[in-house]
Amino acid sequence: MNREYHHWYSPRLGRDMEFLVFGHAGAKVLVFPTRDGRFYEYENLRIVETLQHKIDAGHLQLFCVDSIDHESFYCFWSQPKDRIQRHMQFEEYVLHEVMPFMEAKNPHPCTIVHGCSLGAYHAANMAFRHPECFQKLVAFSGRFDLTLEVEHFKDLFNGYYDDNIYFHTPSHFLPNLTDQNQLNQIRQMDITLVIGKEDPFLHNNREFSHILDQKGIRHGFYEWDSRAHQGYYWRQMARIYI
Repeated sequence: MNREYHHWYSPRLGRDMEFLVFGHAGAKVLVFPTRDGRFYEYENLRIVETLQHKIDAGHLQLFCVDSIDHESFYCFWSQPKDRIQRHMQFEEYVLHEVMPFMEAKNPHPCTIVHGCSLGAYHAANMAFRHPECFQKLVAFSGRFDLTLEVEHFKDLFNGYYDDNIYFHTPSHFLPNLTDQNQLNQIRQMDITLVIGKEDPFLHNNREFSHILDQKGIRHGFYEWDSRAHQGYYWRQMARIYI
Protein backbone atom coordinates (compact mmCIF):
# COMPACT_ATOMS: atom_id res chain seq x y z
CA MET A 1 0.00 0.00 0.00
CA ASN A 2 1.31 3.42 -0.94
CA ARG A 3 1.95 5.59 2.13
CA GLU A 4 3.19 9.17 1.92
CA TYR A 5 4.10 11.73 4.57
CA HIS A 6 3.68 15.41 3.67
CA HIS A 7 4.18 18.65 5.56
CA TRP A 8 4.56 22.33 4.86
CA TYR A 9 4.39 25.67 6.57
CA SER A 10 0.81 26.97 6.43
CA PRO A 11 0.66 30.76 6.08
CA ARG A 12 -3.00 30.65 7.12
CA LEU A 13 -2.18 28.94 10.41
CA GLY A 14 1.31 30.33 10.94
CA ARG A 15 2.75 26.92 11.70
CA ASP A 16 3.90 23.65 10.14
CA MET A 17 1.14 21.18 9.31
CA GLU A 18 1.53 17.46 8.62
CA PHE A 19 -0.63 14.81 6.99
CA LEU A 20 -0.53 11.27 5.60
CA VAL A 21 -1.73 9.90 2.27
CA PHE A 22 -2.67 6.25 1.81
CA GLY A 23 -3.31 4.75 -1.61
CA HIS A 24 -2.67 5.69 -5.20
CA ALA A 25 -6.09 6.23 -6.82
CA GLY A 26 -9.85 6.17 -6.37
CA ALA A 27 -12.27 8.40 -4.48
CA LYS A 28 -10.41 10.93 -2.34
CA VAL A 29 -11.24 10.68 1.40
CA LEU A 30 -10.47 13.73 3.56
CA VAL A 31 -10.13 12.34 7.10
CA PHE A 32 -10.29 14.48 10.25
CA PRO A 33 -8.97 13.04 13.55
CA THR A 34 -10.70 13.08 16.92
CA ARG A 35 -10.22 15.86 19.46
CA ASP A 36 -7.00 14.41 20.85
CA GLY A 37 -5.97 12.71 17.62
CA ARG A 38 -3.19 13.54 15.19
CA PHE A 39 -2.74 12.94 11.50
CA TYR A 40 -1.51 9.39 12.24
CA GLU A 41 -4.50 8.47 14.45
CA TYR A 42 -6.49 6.79 11.66
CA GLU A 43 -3.51 4.52 11.01
CA ASN A 44 -2.91 3.86 14.72
CA LEU A 45 -6.57 2.88 15.19
CA ARG A 46 -6.06 0.33 12.37
CA ILE A 47 -8.88 1.82 10.30
CA VAL A 48 -6.44 2.19 7.41
CA GLU A 49 -5.74 -1.53 7.75
CA THR A 50 -9.49 -2.22 7.69
CA LEU A 51 -9.79 -0.34 4.40
CA GLN A 52 -6.59 -1.70 2.88
CA HIS A 53 -8.34 -3.94 0.35
CA LYS A 54 -10.20 -0.94 -1.08
CA ILE A 55 -7.06 1.20 -0.97
CA ASP A 56 -4.90 -1.40 -2.70
CA ALA A 57 -7.58 -1.95 -5.34
CA GLY A 58 -7.49 1.76 -6.20
CA HIS A 59 -11.02 2.45 -4.93
CA LEU A 60 -10.01 4.86 -2.13
CA GLN A 61 -7.18 7.27 -1.41
CA LEU A 62 -7.04 8.62 2.14
CA PHE A 63 -5.77 12.09 3.10
CA CYS A 64 -5.44 12.16 6.89
CA VAL A 65 -4.97 15.72 8.13
CA ASP A 66 -3.74 16.94 11.50
CA SER A 67 -5.82 18.60 14.20
CA ILE A 68 -5.45 21.97 15.89
CA ASP A 69 -8.47 21.52 18.20
CA HIS A 70 -6.31 22.31 21.24
CA GLU A 71 -5.54 25.66 19.64
CA SER A 72 -9.20 26.34 18.88
CA PHE A 73 -12.20 24.68 20.55
CA TYR A 74 -10.21 23.19 23.44
CA CYS A 75 -7.88 26.14 24.01
CA PHE A 76 -9.63 27.20 27.20
CA TRP A 77 -7.11 29.88 28.13
CA SER A 78 -8.15 31.70 24.94
CA GLN A 79 -11.29 33.84 24.63
CA PRO A 80 -14.23 32.03 22.97
CA LYS A 81 -14.32 34.51 20.06
CA ASP A 82 -10.66 33.74 19.43
CA ARG A 83 -11.30 29.97 19.58
CA ILE A 84 -13.81 30.13 16.72
CA GLN A 85 -11.50 32.45 14.78
CA ARG A 86 -8.69 29.90 15.07
CA HIS A 87 -11.05 27.19 13.84
CA MET A 88 -11.96 29.37 10.86
CA GLN A 89 -8.25 29.67 10.01
CA PHE A 90 -8.08 25.87 10.09
CA GLU A 91 -11.00 25.68 7.67
CA GLU A 92 -9.17 28.07 5.34
CA TYR A 93 -6.08 25.84 5.55
CA VAL A 94 -8.10 22.77 4.57
CA LEU A 95 -10.00 24.51 1.77
CA HIS A 96 -7.14 26.41 0.21
CA GLU A 97 -4.08 24.29 0.96
CA VAL A 98 -5.04 20.65 1.52
CA MET A 99 -7.85 20.32 -0.98
CA PRO A 100 -5.93 21.86 -3.92
CA PHE A 101 -3.13 19.39 -3.11
CA MET A 102 -5.67 16.55 -3.21
CA GLU A 103 -7.06 17.72 -6.55
CA ALA A 104 -3.61 18.06 -8.09
CA LYS A 105 -2.62 14.59 -6.91
CA ASN A 106 -5.82 12.76 -7.80
CA PRO A 107 -8.36 13.86 -10.45
CA HIS A 108 -11.05 11.41 -9.34
CA PRO A 109 -14.44 13.22 -9.37
CA CYS A 110 -15.57 11.93 -5.96
CA THR A 111 -14.35 13.51 -2.73
CA ILE A 112 -15.54 12.03 0.58
CA VAL A 113 -15.25 13.94 3.85
CA HIS A 114 -15.09 11.80 6.97
CA GLY A 115 -14.30 11.82 10.67
CA CYS A 116 -14.95 10.19 14.03
CA SER A 117 -16.05 11.97 17.21
CA LEU A 118 -15.00 15.66 16.93
CA GLY A 119 -13.60 14.74 13.53
CA ALA A 120 -17.18 13.96 12.52
CA TYR A 121 -18.12 17.52 13.48
CA HIS A 122 -15.33 18.86 11.27
CA ALA A 123 -16.44 16.64 8.39
CA ALA A 124 -20.11 17.63 8.67
CA ASN A 125 -19.36 21.31 9.13
CA MET A 126 -17.18 21.31 6.01
CA ALA A 127 -19.72 19.32 4.00
CA PHE A 128 -22.75 21.47 4.80
CA ARG A 129 -20.88 24.76 4.50
CA HIS A 130 -19.11 23.80 1.27
CA PRO A 131 -21.23 21.11 -0.41
CA GLU A 132 -19.78 21.98 -3.82
CA CYS A 133 -16.51 20.41 -2.66
CA PHE A 134 -17.84 17.00 -1.63
CA GLN A 135 -19.90 14.14 -2.99
CA LYS A 136 -20.14 12.13 0.23
CA LEU A 137 -20.13 12.69 4.01
CA VAL A 138 -19.50 9.89 6.52
CA ALA A 139 -19.71 10.93 10.19
CA PHE A 140 -19.16 8.45 13.05
CA SER A 141 -20.05 9.30 16.68
CA GLY A 142 -20.39 12.99 15.85
CA ARG A 143 -21.39 16.08 17.77
CA PHE A 144 -23.04 18.69 15.58
CA ASP A 145 -23.54 21.40 18.21
CA LEU A 146 -20.46 22.45 20.19
CA THR A 147 -22.58 24.63 22.48
CA LEU A 148 -24.43 21.65 23.99
CA GLU A 149 -23.78 20.52 27.55
CA VAL A 150 -24.22 16.75 27.88
CA GLU A 151 -22.78 14.56 30.66
CA HIS A 152 -19.22 15.87 31.24
CA PHE A 153 -19.11 17.58 27.84
CA LYS A 154 -19.36 21.35 28.18
CA ASP A 155 -20.30 24.24 25.93
CA LEU A 156 -16.97 24.79 24.19
CA PHE A 157 -17.60 28.54 24.06
CA ASN A 158 -18.57 29.01 27.73
CA GLY A 159 -21.89 30.65 26.90
CA TYR A 160 -20.42 33.05 24.36
CA TYR A 161 -22.23 33.15 20.99
CA ASP A 162 -21.79 35.11 17.79
CA ASP A 163 -22.41 34.81 14.05
CA ASN A 164 -19.21 32.85 13.51
CA ILE A 165 -20.31 30.18 15.98
CA TYR A 166 -23.79 30.13 14.41
CA PHE A 167 -22.43 29.58 10.90
CA HIS A 168 -20.08 26.85 12.12
CA THR A 169 -22.78 24.93 13.99
CA PRO A 170 -24.61 22.69 11.48
CA SER A 171 -27.60 22.04 13.74
CA HIS A 172 -28.07 25.83 14.10
CA PHE A 173 -27.61 27.18 10.58
CA LEU A 174 -29.15 24.33 8.57
CA PRO A 175 -32.76 24.81 9.79
CA ASN A 176 -32.65 28.42 8.56
CA LEU A 177 -30.80 27.75 5.31
CA THR A 178 -32.80 29.10 2.37
CA ASP A 179 -30.15 29.30 -0.38
CA GLN A 180 -31.61 26.86 -2.90
CA ASN A 181 -28.32 26.37 -4.72
CA GLN A 182 -26.57 25.33 -1.51
CA LEU A 183 -29.51 23.15 -0.46
CA ASN A 184 -29.59 21.41 -3.84
CA GLN A 185 -25.87 20.72 -3.62
CA ILE A 186 -26.36 19.25 -0.13
CA ARG A 187 -29.24 17.11 -1.41
CA GLN A 188 -26.96 15.64 -4.05
CA MET A 189 -24.49 14.39 -1.43
CA ASP A 190 -24.43 10.84 -0.13
CA ILE A 191 -24.74 11.39 3.64
CA THR A 192 -24.22 8.79 6.37
CA LEU A 193 -24.47 9.44 10.12
CA VAL A 194 -23.67 6.66 12.62
CA ILE A 195 -24.00 6.90 16.40
CA GLY A 196 -24.10 4.53 19.37
CA LYS A 197 -27.35 4.14 21.29
CA GLU A 198 -25.52 4.96 24.53
CA ASP A 199 -23.49 7.82 23.07
CA PRO A 200 -24.13 11.07 24.96
CA PHE A 201 -24.80 12.82 21.64
CA LEU A 202 -27.42 10.35 20.44
CA HIS A 203 -30.19 12.92 20.94
CA ASN A 204 -28.18 15.55 19.06
CA ASN A 205 -27.79 13.09 16.17
CA ARG A 206 -31.49 12.26 16.17
CA GLU A 207 -32.38 15.95 16.13
CA PHE A 208 -29.90 16.57 13.34
CA SER A 209 -31.34 13.71 11.29
CA HIS A 210 -34.78 15.29 11.78
CA ILE A 211 -33.43 18.65 10.54
CA LEU A 212 -32.13 16.94 7.41
CA ASP A 213 -35.51 15.28 6.88
CA GLN A 214 -37.28 18.63 7.22
CA LYS A 215 -34.97 20.10 4.56
CA GLY A 216 -35.62 17.23 2.18
CA ILE A 217 -32.03 16.01 2.50
CA ARG A 218 -31.85 12.25 2.05
CA HIS A 219 -29.38 10.51 4.33
CA GLY A 220 -28.61 7.29 6.11
CA PHE A 221 -28.91 7.41 9.89
CA TYR A 222 -27.79 4.35 11.84
CA GLU A 223 -27.83 3.65 15.58
CA TRP A 224 -25.44 0.99 16.86
CA ASP A 225 -25.71 -0.89 20.13
CA SER A 226 -23.75 0.39 23.15
CA ARG A 227 -21.72 3.61 23.15
CA ALA A 228 -19.81 2.56 19.98
CA HIS A 229 -17.36 5.44 20.45
CA GLN A 230 -13.93 3.87 19.97
CA GLY A 231 -11.66 2.34 17.36
CA TYR A 232 -13.13 -1.17 17.67
CA TYR A 233 -16.51 0.10 16.46
CA TRP A 234 -15.15 2.66 13.99
CA ARG A 235 -13.22 -0.09 12.20
CA GLN A 236 -16.46 -2.01 11.72
CA MET A 237 -18.32 1.11 10.62
CA ALA A 238 -15.60 2.02 8.12
CA ARG A 239 -15.81 -1.40 6.53
CA ILE A 240 -19.54 -0.94 5.96
CA TYR A 241 -20.05 2.77 5.21
CA ILE A 242 -16.90 4.08 3.50
